[in-house]
Amino acid sequence: MADKNFFEKVYEVARLIPHGRVTSYGAIATYLGAARSARMVGWAMNNSSEKEVPAHRVVNRKGLLTGKHHFDGTNLMQQLLESEGIEVIDNQIQDFEKVFWNPSEEL
Repeated sequence: MADKNFFEKVYEVARLIPHGRVTSYGAIATYLGAARSARMVGWAMNNSSEKEVPAHRVVNRKGLLTGKHHFDGTNLMQQLLESEGIEVIDNQIQDFEKVFWNPSEEL
């Protein structure tokens, strides 16, 4: 992965998030060896719509849908998550620990 830019590495990891699971911007950044780059991961997700990346599965470290305003429609991020069986109440993923996918442990 040495030649790829940071965003491409982020997209590679995000494509591996299993259906019905979520991860955080910080968990992806940490996996990529850039623990302080959670915000950069967020920027990558904002620009991922043309790249076949399941950006709806990436949330903040508390399970909040902080990136939802980057999705078309008012509630698309939540609808995509709920279609995968993830419960969302008030922009907050329920049972976050249970559905959390940590790339540092899973990959």
